[in-house]
Amino acid sequence: MANRKRLPNPILCPALVVPSAAAPGGARSFLQAVSKVTEEAPTPLRVVQMEGLAVLKIIKHCEEFAPALVTGQLLGLDVGSVLEVTNCFPFPIREEDDEADADGANYQLEMMRCLREVNVDNNTIGWYQSCLLGSFQTVELIETFMNYQESIRRCVCIVYDPSRSSQGVLALKALKLTDSFMDLYRNNGLTGEKLREKKLSWVDIFEEIPIKVSNSALVSAFMKELEPESPVTQCDFDRLKLSTAPFMERNLEFLIGCMDDLSSEQNKFQYYYRNLSRQQSQQQAWLQKRRQENMARKAAGEEPLPEEDPSNPIFKPIPEPSRLEGYLVTNQISSYCNHINGVAGQNFNRLYLMKSLHED
Repeated sequence: MANRKRLPNPILCPALVVPSAAAPGGARSFLQAVSKVTEEAPTPLRVVQMEGLAVLKIIKHCEEFAPALVTGQLLGLDVGSVLEVTNCFPFPIREEDDEADADGANYQLEMMRCLREVNVDNNTIGWYQSCLLGSFQTVELIETFMNYQESIRRCVCIVYDPSRSSQGVLALKALKLTDSFMDLYRNNGLTGEKLREKKLSWVDIFEEIPIKVSNSALVSAFMKELEPESPVTQCDFDRLKLSTAPFMERNLEFLIGCMDDLSSEQNKFQYYYRNLSRQQSQQQAWLQKRRQENMARKAAGEEPLPEEDPSNPIFKPIPEPSRLEGYLVTNQISSYCNHINGVAGQNFNRLYLMKSLHED
């Protein structure tokens, strides 16, 4: 499995509060009415619109430090059903201790202050992070999402995979937690009964939001000028390479590691259900013995004893293990299988293409 990196806590600048005069007769102002409507019926997030410069900054930061995992802050605007990512900046790589966390928080605040002084968007709308072969679905990611959700109504995590991008695919995706999963997570309801009640499966944890890359007209015209006249470049010829063994091997290696993790999670639940069955048997035996005692006491004219004894250890409920880790591992296994399936399909296409070229 890939090394897991603890993500930084969110640092948010104070929101700008615009005072408004009270309307005569106790009527609500326009801003108050709009705010109330927004709170009652929030617009669902449909698309993440990213500036080309922000995308290039993310790619450059992740590629420079690969295979190490890095993170950074996303800045932009929340406009209706669109989350606009207009800028970003990287987080410094640091050791995981309290002093380093304080330094990182000061760094983020100083960066956003500098951006505000030069009239650049400094509203936090999420963060980005790199990953290795799609191994980003961890408990740490969910905890960071929940920390952001406490202060930001809508936020996303942009995940970039340098290893997959080297295979000719821009592995960039925007993720958010589903509302149903967040409700269960806040209430510590990730038990089998609650999950069945809400009909929540392992595919309902994350929601992928479509990404739209936008550029200004001036940037688009400049990129058109830089476009080469020859339609075929060396990058296009690289797509015909048949050697993808290292990529497939690492995917299979991580897949095997996930299968071991899933087996460990299943062993936890088997142990839990064995203990639960043993406890129920002990409770039945104790209850049967107590009933026999009560029958004897009734025959002797004495008061019967209660049929439940909270002080008895056998009546102490056994906590059910959380299914979150198992769900995440299953999600990761599905991701690796999709990667292997996609690469294998591309390899078959290349083989058929090469076969046709040799026959010609």
